[in-house]
Amino acid sequence: MNHHSILASMALGAALIVTACSHDTGKAAAGHQAAAQSIPVHTAPVVHQTTTDVDPITASGLVASELEARLSFKTGGIIRTIDVREGERVRKGQLLATLDLTEIDAQVGQAQEALAKTERDMHRVRNLYRDSVATLEQIQNATTAYELAQRTLEIARYNRSFSEIRATNDGVILKKLSNEGELTAPGTPVLVLNGTGPQNWKIIVSVPDKDWVRLRAGDRATVTLDAFPDRTFGATITTVGQGADPRSGLYQAELRLTDAPRELAAGLFARATITPATGQASAMALVPIDAIIEGNGSQAFVFAADNGKARRVSIRIDRIRTNDVSITGPLDGVTSVITGGSAYVTDGATIRVVR
Repeated sequence: MNHHSILASMALGAALIVTACSHDTGKAAAGHQAAAQSIPVHTAPVVHQTTTDVDPITASGLVASELEARLSFKTGGIIRTIDVREGERVRKGQLLATLDLTEIDAQVGQAQEALAKTERDMHRVRNLYRDSVATLEQIQNATTAYELAQRTLEIARYNRSFSEIRATNDGVILKKLSNEGELTAPGTPVLVLNGTGPQNWKIIVSVPDKDWVRLRAGDRATVTLDAFPDRTFGATITTVGQGADPRSGLYQAELRLTDAPRELAAGLFARATITPATGQASAMALVPIDAIIEGNGSQAFVFAADNGKARRVSIRIDRIRTNDVSITGPLDGVTSVITGGSAYVTDGATIRVVR
């Protein structure tokens, strides 16, 4: 090989070496650039488990009396006396109000006179029947008229007995709806009586459907009242409503206070913590609370780590716990969610999991 051929071979080898080095340097630079463009994140696994839900249910409502009564007269007339004032305590059987009895007494007297007349007529027809002057039909008609007059007198006396209002229970007069001298119609409320016995108090609360399905009559609860901030009271669920309020969409439940204080009053604000007797077995998914992004009520979303990409997934929050959140509904095969660095992540962004 001559001198020129050797030089040419050496030049070609040097060029190949430079080209190979340049290609390796380009690949390394591209790798560094891709790493620099990916977003470092921390992830946590999604935990799937079946639990028996025994978390307490919290609800609020107002104190009311189980024996609240709207008292009225059976007959109409002019109110003669109202012997109580609003807020006054009364005893069972106490006379509270009366009607003017002028018209009612006249009705009783009229019924008595009618009865006396039909009785005379009946005896007269019977005597004529014995003398074969009156017919059997006439004596039957006279007897029927006498019996009808007896029933009319009973009705008049009954109405007279209900021309006064007496307390149906021990309690407090909440409202006086009419005054003396006014004309009242039959059945129109005149007084509102609130029973105040120790076992007469209840609390009416409203709960959403997810808590309603867990409630049963007999479940126990503890109650706090703003009026007695340093005391707690026991209660038991007596009634669980079977229909939602059309305005709020909530279901009502009634709790009876088992150790109510004597100084309770209707309308006090109460908070109840109800412990369901039996839990509800259900499957749930748990994600760390740090994974929740842009929550709005029960609606939120998380970023799932999916083969080096971030995927936005909508979720429905069931309950927020101490360190995690239980989710209802499927998670579309999500096994891990982003807990750190999610503020810099967008849907479809390239991510790099940092251990």
